[in-house]
Amino acid sequence: MAGGRACADDRPGRHRLHRHARPRGLSAVSVEILTFGCRLNTYESEAMRALATEAGHAGTIVVNTCAVTAEAERQARQAIRRAARDNPGARIVVTGCAAQIAPERWAGLPGVARVIGNADKLKPESWALGAPPAPVSDIMAATETAAHLVTEFAGRARAFVQVQQGCDHRCTFCVIPFGRGPSRSVPIGAIVEQVRALVAHGYREVVLTGVDITSYGPDLPGAPSLGQMVRRLLALVPELPRLRLSSLDPVEVDADLWRLIETEPRLLPHLHLSLQHGADLILKRMKRRHLRADALAFARRARALRPDMAFGADLIAGFPTETEAQFRATLDLVEAMELSFLHVFPYSERPGTPAARMPQLPVPLRKERAARLREAGRQAAARFYAARLGAARLGEEEQVLFEREDRGHTAHFAPLRLIGGGAAPGELRRVRVTGTAPDGLLARAA
Repeated sequence: MAGGRACADDRPGRHRLHRHARPRGLSAVSVEILTFGCRLNTYESEAMRALATEAGHAGTIVVNTCAVTAEAERQARQAIRRAARDNPGARIVVTGCAAQIAPERWAGLPGVARVIGNADKLKPESWALGAPPAPVSDIMAATETAAHLVTEFAGRARAFVQVQQGCDHRCTFCVIPFGRGPSRSVPIGAIVEQVRALVAHGYREVVLTGVDITSYGPDLPGAPSLGQMVRRLLALVPELPRLRLSSLDPVEVDADLWRLIETEPRLLPHLHLSLQHGADLILKRMKRRHLRADALAFARRARALRPDMAFGADLIAGFPTETEAQFRATLDLVEAMELSFLHVFPYSERPGTPAARMPQLPVPLRKERAARLREAGRQAAARFYAARLGAARLGEEEQVLFEREDRGHTAHFAPLRLIGGGAAPGELRRVRVTGTAPDGLLARAA
């Protein structure tokens, strides 16, 4: 997101259904969540689960939608129809960015009992039993972001904490500001309280998330920067082993955050960047805040401070007016920045955006370029896996957070398979890399 940043799952940038909830055969006493899109949606889904459960809801399916692409909306509509078909007695509640932007499109779907806007979905009164349906409120009038204490993320080894909401930027391809409203920050004290609660419940890794987290702070007393907030959080929660940041804008990193990148080992050496493209003219037409040279300079500076830093990136293929040469500039950027992981999107017109009025590329060409960019991403990941294997041969071990007994992610967010298994979900364990596979690293216990 962040001024047009794409949504995300565990790695920022990909719209998808988070399958920690399966509505088929819904229990009459349960609240099930279908979450599409970003890590912020994941956090909010768990907060809504708690609110609905505390209010006494039963047989309820909450669909938390994403509006980043037309495909994300299509998947959500399909999931609603399937849930209504498989659970004819269920009460379906639709919320999220797509529901905020066009509530009338969702209210008429089969089985939908209510649509709740983003501004209201974390308010307890929105979930009170018997509360009459209310119109979706104007998200652009929102002035604050309330903190919510979430202590469990169903089926997940890492936890997500909202630190910021909304976006004040207007990238030409993006509708997210109209689904999330203006930028608002969560007070530092509330963030510390939330992280302490998660650590007390056994979480070993926390991801700080928001729509545009590099815009954190100017609306709070004293106007703390993102880096100042992170520094204070790590100082006040010394028992937290690992902290990640969600997607960053490469031109918005503050001096305190640069110092933490250099000196704080608990801030993990993996940053996901909202790049979107590698050609300056397209970046200008996107109304991005950076140019190609800014992205390259960011990578050089980060690796000068922390040589093992890994980068992921959001990239769009087939933006309006994109030439083959401009597309190749994006391909070249993958190698020039030594990116490790890519989240690639074929450009998707969003109604009402300036980019939707620009000359469009044929959809097959967008998909073809996206496929080429994804192949470049696979090659980039393979190079990164080989580099980590080389480090292991020099004696370096990896600390891995395990999601399953044999699957986890390294500090650099490389997927890893533990040969022979034996790890506990949520466990941090040191391993030695012994090989690579197309989908990640292979390792044995250290």
